Amino acid sequence: MRIAVVGATGMVGEIMLKVLAERDFPITDLYLVASERSVGKKINFKGKDYEVIGLQTAVDNKPDIALFSAGGETSLEWAPKFAENGTTVVDNSSAWRMDETKKLVIPEINASELTKEDKIIANPNCSTIQLLMALKPLHDAFKIKRVIVSTYQSITGTGVKAVEQLENEYKDEKGEMAYPYPIHKNALPHCDVFQENGYTKEEMKLTKETKKILGDDSVLVSATAIRIPVVGGHSESVNIEFENEFDEADVRKILSQFPGVTVQDNPDTNTYPMPIYAEGKDDVFVGRIRRDYSQPKSLNMWVVADNLRKGAATNTVQIAEYLIENKLV
Repeated sequence: MRIAVVGATGMVGEIMLKVLAERDFPITDLYLVASERSVGKKINFKGKDYEVIGLQTAVDNKPDIALFSAGGETSLEWAPKFAENGTTVVDNSSAWRMDETKKLVIPEINASELTKEDKIIANPNCSTIQLLMALKPLHDAFKIKRVIVSTYQSITGTGVKAVEQLENEYKDEKGEMAYPYPIHKNALPHCDVFQENGYTKEEMKLTKETKKILGDDSVLVSATAIRIPVVGGHSESVNIEFENEFDEADVRKILSQFPGVTVQDNPDTNTYPMPIYAEGKDDVFVGRIRRDYSQPKSLNMWVVADNLRKGAATNTVQIAEYLIENKLV
C-alpha cells in the first residue's frame, strides 16, 4: 500500500505514525506530508528517515490511501484533489463530518456502510468516538431516548500550543496562550467557539455526529464540554434514558463484550476509568455504571479514552485497515 500521512508533523500525525508502526500496517511507499514550512524536514519511521513533502507532490504520487490530520481548511482544499487522483482519503478534521454525501465512520459501529465509491471518509470528533463506543451496544439492546453528557477534555485536543501553555503555567513562566484564561488549576467550560444557540461547536458536534453515526434522529443529545488541565485523555460523565428497562449486570456484560471497550467498574477496589491509565491505549474504558434513581429507565456511567489514539489516530488507521481487508482500495 502507498500511504500518505497528511499533517505528519502535528500532534495527531505523530501518533498516527506510531499507530501504523505498532499495528504493522502494510506499507510499500510512505509519503509524509506537511505544510510548506516543514518540507524537507526528516522524520524517522521504523528506523528509516523520510523527508517531508508538500501537498501537491503527495497528490502527484497518487497514494492508495491518504490519512489526513491537517485541519479543516486544508482538508476542504486538498482532500478532493487526492480523491480526484484516485486516492481514498480518511480525514480526521471536522470538514466533511456533516456532509450528507460523506460517511462518518467508527469501524466497530458502521464500517460496513463503506464502499469503493467512498473516496473521502470522515473520522468523527474525539469525544464523539468514545461516547458512541459506549452508547451503540446499549442502544441496540435497550434503545436510547436521551443522553446528557458532560465532557472533561484533555488539553491535547487543542494541540501543541495548549500543552506548552500548561507547561509554562506549571513553571510560572509567561508564554503564548492557547486559551483565554489559565488552564493550570482551572476548568474552562469552553471547548471550541460559541454558537448562536449558546452551545460551543464541540458540544454541537456531539449532538449532530451521534445522530448521524447511529442513523437515528430520535436520539436526543445535550452536551456540556469542559477543558481541564489533563494530558492523558478525555473523560465523560454520561446520563442515558432508555426506551426499555435494563439490568445493570446486563449493561456491564453488553459493554464488556463490545470490541474496543473495557469495563473498569468495581467501587470496592476503587476501580474506575481515569485518563492517567487510558493514555497510550486504544480501548474506551467505561465505569461508575449505576442506575439513575431520579428518573425511570435511566443510567449513569463514566467513559474515558485517549483522545489522540482511539479519538483520532487509531480510529483513522482502523478505517484504513478495514478498506484494505475488504478490498475497497
